[in-house]
Amino acid sequence: MWIDTHCHLDAHEFGAESAAVAARAREQGVAMIVIPAVERDNFSVVASLAAQVDNACYALGIHPIYVPQASEDDLRCLREQVAASMGDGRMVAIGEIGLDFFIPMLTEPAMREKQVFFFREQLKIAREFKLPVLMHVRRSQDVVLKHARQIQPAGGIAHAFNGSMQQAQGYIDLGFKLGFGGAMTFTRALQIRRLAAELPLSSIVLETDAPDISPSWIHPGRNAPEHLPRIGAVLAELRGIGVEEVAAATSANARAVLPRIPHYS
Repeated sequence: MWIDTHCHLDAHEFGAESAAVAARAREQGVAMIVIPAVERDNFSVVASLAAQVDNACYALGIHPIYVPQASEDDLRCLREQVAASMGDGRMVAIGEIGLDFFIPMLTEPAMREKQVFFFREQLKIAREFKLPVLMHVRRSQDVVLKHARQIQPAGGIAHAFNGSMQQAQGYIDLGFKLGFGGAMTFTRALQIRRLAAELPLSSIVLETDAPDISPSWIHPGRNAPEHLPRIGAVLAELRGIGVEEVAAATSANARAVLPRIPHYS
């Protein structure tokens, strides 16, 4: 069985198909899908969707791309929602949070500062409730790592990891796993494929980031969690091991770093 540690199943690209998409993934052996929130307005959306889909759980957080329109009241709302959801077995982490220094608007000094503020405050919420974090680290690996070292939440995942071996070790040393997905399936993605082949298998989790980061066989089409087993097969090929070993190891890694993930029955 497989675990998709990062899938925006509530995205508008899926429309009314979210439950059907999850069901198709389940048929392909995807036992659990983690749905991260991205802003205050969809906290209840991801929670409701996870409650309706037997192989889904969720995280709560404010994505850096949504920070420009966010207010400090959204942070208050997040903390209250997390507190209220601690009894919900399907709420597994704080996320998606982090820093994005790729989009030009987000790299302006004032917006970088606001991103850092929101990221740190959400790390503190994660630490308070002893929850792991799902972290967006696009063009921001070292800065994200610096703040994670300072605040030290209860581990988590560096989503869509594409850094150096040294940066990877920095996250691993803090108790984080590294998320690999569709980008790894492109033969030209030499750095990502090298990391996937050489990092300890115990440090790797799999994700789709659906509907985004589609694998090579459907690019540029809509990604979906049903593609996770085939993505896992690419990882197995890169490492020269069996697909079953990859499925077992990455699922165990996901449960180790996100211990609240429900067991599918």
